[in-house]
Amino acid sequence: MGVRARATIALILTYAVLGLLMNSVGVVILQSIRHYAITKTHASSLEACKDLSVVAASFLLATRLPAFGFRRALIAVMLIVGAGALLMSVANAFWATQLFFVLTGVCFGSGKVATYASIGLLRPDRAGHASLTGLVEGVFMVGVLIGVWMFSWFIGADSTGTDWLRVYWVIAAICAVTAGLWAITPLDESRAAPESVAAQAPGWRQMLRLLVLPTAIAFLVSIFLYVLIEQSIGTWLPTFNNEILHLPPEMSVQASSIFVASLAIGRLGASALLRRVAWLPLMLGCIVCIAALVLVTLPTTRGLTLRPDVDWFDAPVAAYVFPLIGVFMAPIYPTLCSVMLTSLPQERHAAMVGLMVIFSALGGTIGSFLTGMIFQHLSGQNAFYMTLLPLALIALALVRFNRMIDRGEDAAKASTI
Repeated sequence: MGVRARATIALILTYAVLGLLMNSVGVVILQSIRHYAITKTHASSLEACKDLSVVAASFLLATRLPAFGFRRALIAVMLIVGAGALLMSVANAFWATQLFFVLTGVCFGSGKVATYASIGLLRPDRAGHASLTGLVEGVFMVGVLIGVWMFSWFIGADSTGTDWLRVYWVIAAICAVTAGLWAITPLDESRAAPESVAAQAPGWRQMLRLLVLPTAIAFLVSIFLYVLIEQSIGTWLPTFNNEILHLPPEMSVQASSIFVASLAIGRLGASALLRRVAWLPLMLGCIVCIAALVLVTLPTTRGLTLRPDVDWFDAPVAAYVFPLIGVFMAPIYPTLCSVMLTSLPQERHAAMVGLMVIFSALGGTIGSFLTGMIFQHLSGQNAFYMTLLPLALIALALVRFNRMIDRGEDAAKASTI
């Protein structure tokens, strides 16, 4: 196996592990509400622990990673996450859960910057970059899907209320294997070497300078709103399945995997579709389909009653249909990221990815918190109806973003700021 192929596999595996952990917050929220006797609002603090630490890591570390080395950063990320998983498995307390998601957020913030910057090193051309980005993000969702079923299996086999925490032993082992793979896999980072950016301003100034680009503003607004929607649904879907659709806890987690699988299918499929279809019409078509599914599906969830014998054969239709919005949501994020990054010089990628991660994390935190508040005080249906507003704003931002990219004015400006 060639070095580049091995580096690609290591990159994909690392990002999949991070995806598994970052998106496990919805399952852990459900388990925390059940076993630690906390409110939904208190449980939603896990999203803040995760996402605010992502913001801090991206802001403080993003532009330092080229000097430290992307490969070494990814090894460190896997070792820290593995150690945190071991702590989580033995502590059995909500404070440990919060601490674990802080560590996970820091590692994800650093790991995502290193991952996206490494994509540019492995596949610098626009077509190759878009293809590898779609593949990485698609396998990211496969990792999330595997995580959902891993957690549901351990939850289903839990007889004491703490047995489900054994899943973190498995996660720690996967992290150790991934770190070992990186240890034997070289990565040519010469094009992002520190000397190429040594004369630049400190990291936070590099990110702030990118904000003078109109394309960057339109891009970051779109990313913020997209993640707000995705995290709102992904985080609260297990609880929605349990409390609104009245599915058993184990089945609630398993049914949420339909959303994750839809995201994986959508991202993997979009990489092939984008070779034949312009990206903007595809994105706008996806937004229309998302809105249609929300408006058609949510009314069917009204008036459902608890049935103790519910199973997969007689579950509400919404349990199967509503999560399919993931197919249409999936292409938006990686496509936007690829279009933005390939319009910038390689040495600007780390700073832009840092901004991307910060705005993504803020969107996830705000979206999850608002959804939790609406869920707590109004209803789960109303919480998911609220996604229609940011969805409309995304459509407007995408049109603006495409016009500016077509003009190409910011590409030259980015190399001089």
